[in-house]
Amino acid sequence: MQQQHLVFVYGTLRHGEVNHWHLGDSPMLGYYETPPEFTLFDLGPYPGLIDGHQSVMGEIYVVDEQILSRLDELEDVPVEYRREQIETPFGMAWIYFYQDVSKLTQTIASGDWCQRI
Repeated sequence: MQQQHLVFVYGTLRHGEVNHWHLGDSPMLGYYETPPEFTLFDLGPYPGLIDGHQSVMGEIYVVDEQILSRLDELEDVPVEYRREQIETPFGMAWIYFYQDVSKLTQTIASGDWCQRI
């Protein structure tokens, strides 16, 4: 049996967004708003998240090793993003941090990628 992981998605992997299909049939456990420990930026076609002082809205999914590997490839780990774990009400979940802070100029004030416009 494959190991299961929790992943917190906050951008294009969220339900109804362009990359959600990468999650396949992975079940969503629920929505989660992080403590004010991050900052979310608009990079045009996708967001970037870094450490900061903002709450970020997202969704928690249960994924297997194959899906997690696919997400790492999509997020270009370890080049563009790095994967770390955060504590959530559902347990420890993987989250993707953006690495090139020089490209981060426009914050998403709401902390919610789906409400950016």
